[in-house]
Amino acid sequence: MDGVTLSPAKQVLAGGQMLFVAFGALVLVPILTGLDVRVALFTAGIGTLVFQLVTRGQVPVFLASSFAFIAPIAASVAQWGVADTMGGLLAAGLVYVLLSQVARVGGVAAINRILPPVVVGPVIMVIGLSLAPVAVSMALGFQGDEQAVATGTALLVALPTLLTALLVSVLGRGLLRLLPILCAIVVGYSLSLMLGLVDFSPVRDAPWFALPEFTSPSFNWQVILFMIPVAIAPAVEHIGDMVAISNVTGKNYVEKPGLHRTLLGDGLATSAAATLGGPPNTTYSEVTGAVMLTKNFDPKVMTYGALFAIVLAMVGKFGALLMTVPTVVMGGIMILLFGSIAAVGMNTLIKNQVDLTEARNLVIVAITLVFGIGGMVFPLGNFQLQGIALCAVTAIMLNLLLPKR
Repeated sequence: MDGVTLSPAKQVLAGGQMLFVAFGALVLVPILTGLDVRVALFTAGIGTLVFQLVTRGQVPVFLASSFAFIAPIAASVAQWGVADTMGGLLAAGLVYVLLSQVARVGGVAAINRILPPVVVGPVIMVIGLSLAPVAVSMALGFQGDEQAVATGTALLVALPTLLTALLVSVLGRGLLRLLPILCAIVVGYSLSLMLGLVDFSPVRDAPWFALPEFTSPSFNWQVILFMIPVAIAPAVEHIGDMVAISNVTGKNYVEKPGLHRTLLGDGLATSAAATLGGPPNTTYSEVTGAVMLTKNFDPKVMTYGALFAIVLAMVGKFGALLMTVPTVVMGGIMILLFGSIAAVGMNTLIKNQVDLTEARNLVIVAITLVFGIGGMVFPLGNFQLQGIALCAVTAIMLNLLLPKR
């Protein structure tokens, strides 16, 4: 399949367009988890460059903040702080590295034996469903346990924000359809301005240009054991993303440069982000959609997008402006976003024809969902195995131990 050929100047502009497509999702994760937005921009750029280096500049994908880690990061930051959380995320990146070696030896089939759809599907569903109460709480005007905005006022912002994301996702055409989060933020922010919910004092106090506030990781075994299982779901999603971009460009990236190289690039990008205080990186399906629309298959475009992200991260007032987005706007977007994550998990089961009338499969899915949504906790000394980490470990162990027909 042949793509379009652009001049160097147009390639640079196309790189800016790719960052624009990824932007809404990229900044959403640090805003929700309390991490520095400019660090997330910077590490998305660095992560994409690392990926391009490892894959020898052959795959046109952009890496940025992973939604799968939102709940674990928020919980970890609240309990152990940002530095320890980054140590856990650095270790999570090494899970990708380990899986890359499994793929190098045994290919996709080896990974599917360890992490079949009956394991990955319910874990992804838990990621979305466990966050549902947080989304609704924020849409109703709560910040933690405190009512920050009156419920009526909050819904005047959250519901139109949600409606915008829905309409753009369903009715949008061309490039617009890839920007539901960004369009929703614009509408929600505009309504918040009219209702006096935006405080610009952080923007006034911020410098025009400054380095992002990087955070070095520290290492805590409790956080590492908490974070490592979370990497399983996005690592498997990475395979789907590689198949998708291969179908778009007509080139088999699973074979060349090889799944082992793309997984390695993703893992090193995630660990590199954690060393600076940024959220884990993952390949963005929105950008794959943009590649399909524009027919621009040149990976150099992603390199230019990465450089744009790094430059933008140096603008202090820009980062401060992003942090003025009210919580109610984020709540409206998250209702759709977290529901969509749960739907992706369900689709993983359906697309791979997982038979839930078979007792073995039903047990794995049922226990994983109830443990995740119900908040099951296993105390192990001073450490508690819970949430997505517990679900991932439970699903893997059940799959390995239960006999197959």
